[in-house]
Order: sequence, then structure tokens, then C-alpha cells
Amino acid sequence: MKTTKIIGREYEIQQLTTFLSSDKAEFLVVYGRRRVGKTFLIKQFFNQKFTFYFSGAENASRQEQLFNFATALNEYSGKQHPLVDSWQKAFVQLKEYLQNVKTKGKKVIFIDEMPWLDNAKSGFLSAFEYFWNTYASAEKDIFLVVCGSSTSWIVNKIFKNRGGLHNRVTRQISLQPFTLAETEQFLKAKKIKMSRLQIAECYMIMGGIPYYLEQLEKQYSLEQNIDNLFFKKNGILRDEFSRIYHSLFKSPEKYMQIIEILSQKRKGLLREEIVKLSKIPDGGGLTTILEELEQCGFISINNNFSTPKINKLFQLTDFYSLFYIHFIKNRNISDSKFWSNTINTPLHNSWTGFAFELLCLKHIEQIRRKLGIGGVITYTFSWKSKKEENDNVQIDLIIDRADNVINICEMKFSRKEFVITKEYDKELQNKIWTFAEETHTKKALHTTLLTTYGVKRNAYWNNIQSEVGLDDLFL
Repeated sequence: MKTTKIIGREYEIQQLTTFLSSDKAEFLVVYGRRRVGKTFLIKQFFNQKFTFYFSGAENASRQEQLFNFATALNEYSGKQHPLVDSWQKAFVQLKEYLQNVKTKGKKVIFIDEMPWLDNAKSGFLSAFEYFWNTYASAEKDIFLVVCGSSTSWIVNKIFKNRGGLHNRVTRQISLQPFTLAETEQFLKAKKIKMSRLQIAECYMIMGGIPYYLEQLEKQYSLEQNIDNLFFKKNGILRDEFSRIYHSLFKSPEKYMQIIEILSQKRKGLLREEIVKLSKIPDGGGLTTILEELEQCGFISINNNFSTPKINKLFQLTDFYSLFYIHFIKNRNISDSKFWSNTINTPLHNSWTGFAFELLCLKHIEQIRRKLGIGGVITYTFSWKSKKEENDNVQIDLIIDRADNVINICEMKFSRKEFVITKEYDKELQNKIWTFAEETHTKKALHTTLLTTYGVKRNAYWNNIQSEVGLDDLFL
């Protein structure tokens, strides 16, 4: 990244500072979606001053990875180490080097993109386990940091490890995309001027991913930037979709297929619906795919209010994937100004409705603060009527509160004040009545509208209990 200052990430910085001051060996795992800024955070926090730093290389052989490891070790130690043919021998060299390092504080060892090192029959993971268990874990001055974009690998091979790494991780940071507020800070640091509605639309395309935001240029409008990045022939983000999934999953086709299916259903799909549409057998393979997509941050699994343990809804929540599938995939686009020419068309308006709902769902904490329930225990759900005659009755966000109130949330994108019409008021009241009848809840039901520019005061405005505006999502 070009930006050298850490924007946002206050909580993560506080965590790193605390971890670094401990009086025992630390094994920290930093994980998160590709391009979210894991490496940047660690490098900037430590000002790139490591006792040892090494990164795995994508699609490299074991011998190539070992050569890169030896090169890094030689650079940090100032000595020439012989090239070895196994990871066991490589970690012996690292141990010998660390034993000779004299420092007052922690010895920070940073191994980046660890999943790429774990090739078939590479022997990396077993050698790493042995290094930590027999040496590093007993050294109070060792601070080991590992990163990886393949969250599913991190979860399955480290957190759920049943061998030598079982329960060995001492700290973890799940790095999430920027919030709207952090995105605003980032853009200001880059001297990019946007209104909050434009920032929201930018977020609805890029999802608060720092690498994507870094590509924006201040001399262009948002529309021009999107055209340049996505719709010009060599736009840097035009083919990002394929790169993301191929870099994370060994057999990405089925993962991409499910993402495409979910992109067409803004309300999400039940598992049996995914099976029917994808033709993927309903078994352990599908479970693994869905779990890994959730672990990597591409989908969410939403509990049903009435039956939280069954009938879960799977929903696409990755903004970039949604944008790519709606506007780029399977389109032979020769218009380098496609995005500028698509604004306010039915195609664009359909996408904004879907993406704005996701934007709100990504900012639940901000919604809670606006509603004044930050200190109240809450649970969030979605809900769909089980009755055939009410097949279209669905609530995308329910906030179930411990103070005997349920907020029924509706999310509406508009470029001006949202107007509750007679027809929409009738639809809303029917939705609430149906929910109350089918769930038999005894709690008070509060209607909450989440909009961009607020709700126009008219005769029907009095039928809602609260509203949340776009500015509130920046809190």
C-alpha cells in the first residue's frame, strides 16, 4: 500500500500493544479476507522492524519456498546459511539464529501468507508445530505473528488443529473491512472529497477493503474512478473476482457457483434451495463450502427468528462479489464509461436496494447506538413467513431486545427523503401483523426505518417508532 499511516484500527492497535507487553511467549494469528490489510497493519505497527520476517509465495514449490526462507534468514542474520531441503532443517536454522539475537524487548517473528507454505507433502506444518512446541513457546521474549488470507485454512489447520498446534494459539485478531467511519477517514487521508452518500455508494461497491480504496484517485469523481477501475479494458479491479476465489480455494468453481446463485436472491436462500439451484449434493462437501465461504467473509448465515437452529438463511455479504456479478460477469462491456451511463437506470436502482441492505447489516452496532440500546443485550435475526399465502412476507433485520422490545427494521435506499405511501404503509402493517400472529411474541413491536436521507413527515410517518439515517451509520 502507498498509505503509510494506519487509518482506524484503534481496537487492533490497542490489542497489539497489550500483547507485546506480556511476560510470556505469544503466538498471534491475524486472519481476514484477502486485501483487507493484514500485512499492512502488522508491518506498520512494528514499523517493519522484525527480528525475522518471511512470506509464503503463491503457487511456489517447497524448494522455492525454502530458498525464499533462506534468503530472508541470511538477510536478517547477516550470515550465509546453507540451503536446506526440508522445513525441519529450516526451522532448526531459525532457532539457532534466534538464540544468538540479543534484544531488550520481544523478538518479533512474522510469517506472512502461511497457507501458501503448506503445500501437499511439504512438511511445513509439522515442522512449524515442532518449532513452536519445543522451543519458541518456552521463550518469554518470543512474539510470533502469522497471517493468512485463506481464513478457512487458518480455522481448520490452526484453530481446529487436533495435533501439535491444538490450543497453542495465545492471541488472535480477525481483521474486518473498514466501517463507513474508517472508510471516510481513509478517503480524507488520501485527500479524496466525497459526500457521505458517495462514500456509502463507494462502500457498496468496494466493501471497505483498503486495497480497493487505495486505487481511487483524487482528481476523479466516484463515477469516473469506478469506470477506470472496473470498466476500462485493463482496469485493475475488473478481473479481481477470479483472482480472489482461485487464491483462497483449491477447487474454486463450486464456491463461485454458490456466490453467483446467492447474488440473485437479495433475501438469501435456505440450504435446500441452494442444493436445488446448484445441483451440489446435500452433504458434507456442501457444508464445507458454505462454512468456508462464511469463514472468509463472503456470506453470512442468518438465524430464523422462529426456528434459530434450523431454516438458516445463507446470504451473500461480499460487496465486491455482488457488484462484479451484477455489472461485469457475462457482459461484453466495451463502454469504458459504463458505470457513469448506468446511474439511475433500473439495473443500477435494483443493485442499490440490495447493496444498501447489506450496508445496514454490516453496521448493526451503529444502528444499536442510534436506537439507544448499546447497553442492552440484543440478538439479530431474519424472518420469513411459513404460510403459503404469505410467501412474500419477509423481514430482513429483526433486533430482539432484552428489554421486551423487538425492532422490525426496513431498509430503503433513496436519493431524497423516503416517503411512506398509503400502499407501503399497508404493506408494512401487514408484515408486522403477520409476524406477530405467526411468532406469538408478547414483546412490543417497534417499526424502524433505515434510510439514506430520513423519512418525510406525513400522515403515515407516525406509524413508525424510530428511524436511522445514513449519517448514523458513520457513528
